[in-house]
Amino acid sequence: MTIETTDAAAFAQRVRANQQALAAGLTRSYDFIVCGSGSSGSVVARRLAEDLNVRVLLLEAGGSDDTASVAEASAWRSNLGSERDWDYRTEPQAGATGRRLPMNMGKVLGGGSSINAMYWVRGHQSDWDHFAEETADPGWNHESVRQIYRRVEDWSGEPDPSYRGSGGLAFVAPVRLQPVGHALCESAEEAGIARFGSLNGAMTETAEGCAPSEFRIREGRRLSIFRSYLYPCMDQPNLTVLTQARVLRINLDGRRAVGVRVAVNGSVLDIAAGHEVVLSLGAVHTPQVLMLSGIGDEAELRRVGLDVRQHLPGVGRNFQDHCNFTGSEWEMRAPMEVSGVAQAMMFWRSRDELDNPDIQIFQLLNYRASVTQLPSQQNFMTLMQVLVRPKSRGYLRLTGAGPLDPVAIHANVLEHPDDAKALVSAMKFCRSLGASRAFAPFLRRESLLRGVADSALTETLRGCASTIWHQSCTARMGRDAMSVVDGTLRVTGFDNLRIADASVMPRITSGNTMAPCVVIGERCAALIKAAN
Repeated sequence: MTIETTDAAAFAQRVRANQQALAAGLTRSYDFIVCGSGSSGSVVARRLAEDLNVRVLLLEAGGSDDTASVAEASAWRSNLGSERDWDYRTEPQAGATGRRLPMNMGKVLGGGSSINAMYWVRGHQSDWDHFAEETADPGWNHESVRQIYRRVEDWSGEPDPSYRGSGGLAFVAPVRLQPVGHALCESAEEAGIARFGSLNGAMTETAEGCAPSEFRIREGRRLSIFRSYLYPCMDQPNLTVLTQARVLRINLDGRRAVGVRVAVNGSVLDIAAGHEVVLSLGAVHTPQVLMLSGIGDEAELRRVGLDVRQHLPGVGRNFQDHCNFTGSEWEMRAPMEVSGVAQAMMFWRSRDELDNPDIQIFQLLNYRASVTQLPSQQNFMTLMQVLVRPKSRGYLRLTGAGPLDPVAIHANVLEHPDDAKALVSAMKFCRSLGASRAFAPFLRRESLLRGVADSALTETLRGCASTIWHQSCTARMGRDAMSVVDGTLRVTGFDNLRIADASVMPRITSGNTMAPCVVIGERCAALIKAAN
């Protein structure tokens, strides 16, 4: 056993002993209560607990992340549908042939960052500038957010001090490209798309580009946001992390949040917050808890028999997600190393008149989403297309007034006709990539779409389209009547109540949402510290 292993084991024992003692001595009042331990909540709790003079309580509905399926990055798909996943389904989707699509969400310490594939994608410059425009707050613009990313990153690729950071809490590494990964970058260049050395550097400011994928993985081990941010502080006496604790509602005194009601260990407790309550429960549960607390559209609240504390019609509206198609596949000429994550990644415009990318393309080896219902195949490459600028908007509805009554997710996937058009354009573009000179040594022939005419691609798309579980935008920030929080993430009409998770996005970011959620958490913690 190495010294490093011995130190880790000793620290783990201190954490267990400390958290057991804190849970046994659970009090009815803390300075801050953070609800949810995902990619924003873990950040907020960590930053607040850095002040040893304040007491922080973090509540997580799921259980421990201490399991091999979480720790081993390659096993991420085994968590889907397990006890670590809320495992929701949408309502039947008219735009996807009436299917109920999977809505996987982390129900475990670390939230989505404990069950996802660990892609680190910052979002496009235009995303963050849109946030700043919606809130009239330059603290959300691309330049401000770029500095946050530089501060939190520990980048292990080629140094790029203008864009990439070192020594931060978030270790990020580029994938080691296999020859077929280089072929995608070369095929992109054949198509006139620039090749970049870093996915999250200058490429975030361009209309199109291709680069090696980047991950929060070290030596095959997952680095969840919880493990990087919060776990190292869990031996502190001022930080209590309570698992199997489901938040039922926010306790309000007039227009002030004074605590939460939580179900834990078979009991229902009211716990007070001396300063602030932060909801970081994700784009489904954050609006659910708001509505159960009487905050939402008054007609919707009254429909299920809830009293209205504040009419906020935007709660649960503006639902957005990234729709995807994984059927662009090619049989390979020779076996290659199996990989469940993308070799290279491309951002592309489906129409020349667009100023910014609306399609994200993942290159995957021997990976197939189960939604295609196709027979197993041993050696194939997939170019998965993801719509990162959807025009479709969905909504959430309560099915009852109880906290355990399910939320109906009306995702409205591919409802807007432009969304299907963009993805069909991407399917055609990927066909051209697969037929490029760069791929000739690797690919034998197209598989799933072989023989499918261009005129039938829309029908094929609607029958196979799914989601990569980036639920967002259901409590969006802004300044209009449909906004739920302002630029400081305060819930409209209330003191001491903020939201920090993907639900506050006014528009979903271009790419995977874990990294943007870290920024949201960092911004929330900084705003709280400035106000308290």
